[in-house]
Amino acid sequence: MIMPSRLICLVMLVGSASCASCDEEKQWQCSAVQEAPKFLHEIGCASDFDRLASAPTDASSAGARSVKTVIDRYDNDTLYFQNSVHYPIHWEFASEHLSRAPLPLVPMLSEFNSTEYSSPSRRFVLGAVTYYAGPDIYTYEIAPYDLASAEMIVSAYTRIKEASYFGDRLRFFASSEGIENTVAAVADEIQLITQGELYAGIDYQALNLAESYGRLRFATAEDLETTYLGFRDIVVLDQVPNDISVVSGIITEAFQTPLSHINVLSRNRGTPNMALRNAFSHAELRALEGQWVRFEVGSSSYTLEAVSQAQADAWWEANKPAEVQVPGLDDTVTDLTDIRDTIDIDAADLKVAIKEGTRAFGGKAAHYGALAHIDDLPVPKAFAVPVFFYVQFMNENGFTERVEELLADADFQSDPAVRDAALSSLRNAMKETPLNAEFEAALMAKLADEYAGVRMRFRSSTNAEDLDGFTGAGLYTSKSGDPNDAERPVADAVRKVWASVWFFRAFEERSYRSIDHLSVAMALLVHRSFPDEEANGVALTNNPFDPSGLDPAFYINVQVGETSVVLPPAGVTADSFLYYYDRPEQPVTYLSNSSLTANGGPVLSRSQRFALGQALDRIRSFFTPVYGQSTNWWAMDVEFKFDGPIGEEPELFVKQARPYQ
Repeated sequence: MIMPSRLICLVMLVGSASCASCDEEKQWQCSAVQEAPKFLHEIGCASDFDRLASAPTDASSAGARSVKTVIDRYDNDTLYFQNSVHYPIHWEFASEHLSRAPLPLVPMLSEFNSTEYSSPSRRFVLGAVTYYAGPDIYTYEIAPYDLASAEMIVSAYTRIKEASYFGDRLRFFASSEGIENTVAAVADEIQLITQGELYAGIDYQALNLAESYGRLRFATAEDLETTYLGFRDIVVLDQVPNDISVVSGIITEAFQTPLSHINVLSRNRGTPNMALRNAFSHAELRALEGQWVRFEVGSSSYTLEAVSQAQADAWWEANKPAEVQVPGLDDTVTDLTDIRDTIDIDAADLKVAIKEGTRAFGGKAAHYGALAHIDDLPVPKAFAVPVFFYVQFMNENGFTERVEELLADADFQSDPAVRDAALSSLRNAMKETPLNAEFEAALMAKLADEYAGVRMRFRSSTNAEDLDGFTGAGLYTSKSGDPNDAERPVADAVRKVWASVWFFRAFEERSYRSIDHLSVAMALLVHRSFPDEEANGVALTNNPFDPSGLDPAFYINVQVGETSVVLPPAGVTADSFLYYYDRPEQPVTYLSNSSLTANGGPVLSRSQRFALGQALDRIRSFFTPVYGQSTNWWAMDVEFKFDGPIGEEPELFVKQARPYQ
């Protein structure tokens, strides 16, 4: 039997013998002598890695832990594995340990960032070694926006490989398209790993980090049409639904986009939300079915454990959701109002101006009105139907009194089935009741005068949505109406949107947040519809995987045509990527790719992506004084489309922007 030389060496070492050929194979030993060393020059064992590692700044992949690396090119390529818990960013470590004579002083953070990720003559090569628990893989990675040359990358990879006990297993992961192109010519000098290979072994996705107590239940997404869930239920689902009534936590078997409706709702509610492969048949989860549990979603792991009902009750009493402060109702505005006039753009405090606009025109229309004042932002021409006409419709037809009677009914309040049936009956009655004749005539006249021949979209805009602290995402509906199409009457669209105030899910959400139902009224945001758009998407003006704010990027989900990005059909994926717009050369890191494009190419062209980046940058800058003054992470949630005549490059249209909670 012939034994590999390394195995021979190990056998002889155990027997305290010598072996001349052992010099060819390094015998690894732990380097750390302290529990939490500031840095190491070698990682000789798993304990060394664990003492230095932290969860990576980018939390898009669960079960991953990273050790940041610094290679000092001005000091013979000395390698430092920095304590990434004590020093979350490279600059903190370098400024404390490497700013000394005779070497140059480490500059301030802004200058450090502007040179050490882009300059060919930079002093440092900065990166990280990340261990992905799912696929059991170590990778070396540099920042997606790093402009390091192929020579720098190969040199750093080789240096780290030689100084790590897992060196033979180390792979290089190109975290952006630009880095993929850079290393393409040196693929034979480094062991590359693709995104697909890396993410294939990941079973856990953390969407909203939070803790909750509740009763664990299982339901299919289809069951949600007929199953009533309570706000103290924690539900395991087979698929990602477009909507769900108020629950205390969500686990889906299918992975989600951070901008899915149920994740936006989870963030808004402050409830934990995660995805777990095979969750619906997971033995440990099924063993807790029907029991009271404590559920916590962390960035790299989750906790689900049995508790007593007394513990659950006590937790709930101490953690009831805060009451949402609706800005009030202004039914004194009686004119159909051009969108730019829905807010006072000259007000000293833009936040106050938006709140005032919300009282008369709803949150969606007020924020749209703000968008219309942003220079060079492609926002479709629009107008608003103020809440006055909804209030008029409710009062003239006895619907306000009907709601008051329902709210006073004990069975309605206590039985969700009774409540659902009563609300459905109310909506049907509203949809069959004629509009006020004077209002309908004024609306049709405005459409004929200013939007002749255009199919229009009537969008929900209540005074209890898109608030700072409560979005109300997905609670109401929007409908299209066309004055020239008997199959799509304008009056039907208006009534259906108004009636959606009384959707069961909307009523439950408002009750959960202690919102007075009679204080809520529906305005309408009206603009052209997009029946045949080339692409649609949603975006955040900040990186949702980086709550620290150290790695800012635009997060974008986009899909071809009208196929939803927040609720795609089974088996359909959209482009999902981080766009480092503020970095040199604006690199992109794809998290998933559209399954609907030809040859797997991107949904957006480079010019379209840049146009979207410009729009997101303008939106971010405009709303920073409104929502970005605190030290907390913040972003605007933006809806957009690309549309245009056949044969021409589709143009960007921004349809919505609201605070992302």
